[in-house]
Amino acid sequence: MIDLSKLIQGKKLTDTEESILHYMIKHMDTVLEKGVRTVARENFTSPATVMRLSKKLGYNGFIDLYYHLKPLVQGTIPHSVEETTEEIERFLQLVNKMQEKNIFIYATGFSAIIAEYMYKKLLVNGKRALFASGTDSIGVLESNQAMAGMFLTVTRSGETPQVIEKMKYFKNQGIPIVTFTNEIDNAAACLADVVFRIPDEHKLDDRNIQGNTYFAHVLLLFEQIIKEYQNQQ
Repeated sequence: MIDLSKLIQGKKLTDTEESILHYMIKHMDTVLEKGVRTVARENFTSPATVMRLSKKLGYNGFIDLYYHLKPLVQGTIPHSVEETTEEIERFLQLVNKMQEKNIFIYATGFSAIIAEYMYKKLLVNGKRALFASGTDSIGVLESNQAMAGMFLTVTRSGETPQVIEKMKYFKNQGIPIVTFTNEIDNAAACLADVVFRIPDEHKLDDRNIQGNTYFAHVLLLFEQIIKEYQNQQ
């Protein structure tokens, strides 16, 4: 099931523009060959409307929109074992520099379930950690900011406004940021100092209805990180 809520959030699209977007996603295999004029004709509108949709979503034009939509709809982009190993090492270097400070963990929705597991796993390994979710006040973060040595978040989309807001807050405080997110570029990945990219088979299934191995792979990766941490002690 495709959920466009995060993709179009705050964009104020018309019904026609939303219909064009759904059409492009449904015909992703052929839409580039069809071109702007055909897409416009089959949606009973003008090429200018298709181009205006692209601009509203922040892209230079129809082709730019297509190439940004494609990885959201079709498959995943693999990342090398070497890249993941490098990120694990960078993460552990940050952990080892923290001394008596806390790892502040934040997430919302399904991601919060995974983040809370990380929080408890860190505690039983003797690391100072705090956990907050979308239901907690910003005061929880602000009150504990002075003792935070790292801000860690799990954000499947990498675009959740609550998460991005907190990331920007901690970045402004000069606190290192670590994120577990999907494998394509997103707002969270741009803000983080360490980015763990996990393949997400259904990026537009915002309600997490379809079967998806994303969260399972996040947990497997985190367990690998814990093993590496223990081996270094």
